[in-house]
Amino acid sequence: MANTNGPEAGALERRRGERRVGDRRAWPPRAPDGPGGRLRGRGVPRILARGLRRIAEAPLIPGNAAEILVDAPVAYPAMLTLIAAARRSIGFENYIIRDDEVGQAFADALIERARAGVSVRVLYDWLGSFRTSRSLWRRLAEAGCEVRAFGAPAFLKPLRLFTRDHRKLLVVDGRAAIVGGFCIGREWLDDGGLGAWRDTAVRVEGPIGQALEAAFARMWRQAGGEMAHIAPAAPTPVDGVAIRVVDGPPAHGRAYRLYQLLSAVAERTVYVTGAYPLAPAPLRRALASAARAGVDVRLLVPSRSDLRLLNQAARAHYASLLRAGVRIYLWGGPMLHAKTLVVDGMIALVGSSNLNPWSLMGCYELDLQLEDRGVASRLEEQFRRDIQRARELTLAAWRRRPAGEQWKERLGAGLLWLPYKLYGG
Repeated sequence: MANTNGPEAGALERRRGERRVGDRRAWPPRAPDGPGGRLRGRGVPRILARGLRRIAEAPLIPGNAAEILVDAPVAYPAMLTLIAAARRSIGFENYIIRDDEVGQAFADALIERARAGVSVRVLYDWLGSFRTSRSLWRRLAEAGCEVRAFGAPAFLKPLRLFTRDHRKLLVVDGRAAIVGGFCIGREWLDDGGLGAWRDTAVRVEGPIGQALEAAFARMWRQAGGEMAHIAPAAPTPVDGVAIRVVDGPPAHGRAYRLYQLLSAVAERTVYVTGAYPLAPAPLRRALASAARAGVDVRLLVPSRSDLRLLNQAARAHYASLLRAGVRIYLWGGPMLHAKTLVVDGMIALVGSSNLNPWSLMGCYELDLQLEDRGVASRLEEQFRRDIQRARELTLAAWRRRPAGEQWKERLGAGLLWLPYKLYGG
């Protein structure tokens, strides 16, 4: 009989573990592979699935429902409805929570649940919500909500200001959650009469809820809070969408590496919506390489931005992408704030990560990687609708742009050169 103890057995078990795709050892058992070593129903080759898991350092969790939420007039009511349905706990985390009528409406909903006995925790970023009145936090706390600020200045930790909690998460009862790019403020509903900011989130329900509750708990403790460990219940599948939590601490570059890997393996399409697309050079090269290989690579970016300097610096790098065959579209509506990726109509990424080094390497971010043709096709359709409201930027037009614009781009790139390089650009 073979020896089942000792280092040889341990090495064998590790090798067996590496051959598994996703964390499905307990539930449910992995379906047999289809032709070509692909997972039946999703079409993801095993070697790609292994790479995605190792980059994200998280399992692919099957059995979920997912709904794409486009723009705040749809997303905010969905968030408030989810809050109202809470029975045990609410984790509400956001980079910006304003004290305008939108922020007050969310506060009202959270307070109502706290007074009903639900455990309500609110986590905001100190810098992102700097202009929010303390009266909002005080009102929440006096009603029984636990409120914490992430990354407040500390004399002995001055570099703390450069690391922010940029995540946007609402998770309820470890059952359902909403993840995306939406902050909480009036401009997402109507930007000075111009209409709603363009943004995207995804509402998910099923076993992924427990993973997102754990992700919230990690950040809550990071901010100095206490949160008792809740033993996970047996996961109950509700639908067929497989989802992975891409929980990105600073310097881990998980979303960054996912963008690079998916660009490298794409066969047909790579559609990217980026709010602040000052992409690091390796990511630009990955997109350019895919385009040169014949992949339909398209990038939807803002024509105007609330961060003008960053937008100008980003435009300074468009020429190399255009020369490689990447198609760039300038959004023609109000502010573009969405952060999405969809590849080959099969794999999608939705969340808070922006295409710039500060976000990809310097902030806490949260994204969801979804493997489902239905979800991916809906995001593809939305992308195609969005580019109908955008102007394609051709290489010929780019070369003819006014000298004043070129100088602004060079100035922006020059002023941001040091932070861009410090964060790995």
